[in-house]
Amino acid sequence: MTLRTSYKTITFTRPFSLRGIDEEQPAGTYTIETDEELLQGLSFDGYRRVATLIFLPSRPGAAIVGQVATIDPLELEAAQDRDAMAG
Repeated sequence: MTLRTSYKTITFTRPFSLRGIDEEQPAGTYTIETDEELLQGLSFDGYRRVATLIFLPSRPGAAIVGQVATIDPLELEAAQDRDAMAG
């Protein structure tokens, strides 16, 4: 299985929440990782998304240094749209 990984950064201007993340996250810049696997047997290169992750920074005074959470990319897009409309 061939896997490719891409990264992008997104910025929220307001606090946001996503399913799978316990608490609301503060406004700021976040790294998003997308993992895709190569589909075999095609006459062209095709990939299927297998995971989308968001890297959450540690919070001041928290015992956890940082977290990585698996998220739904469509939910992330909706959260970005809400953030853009609120601004």
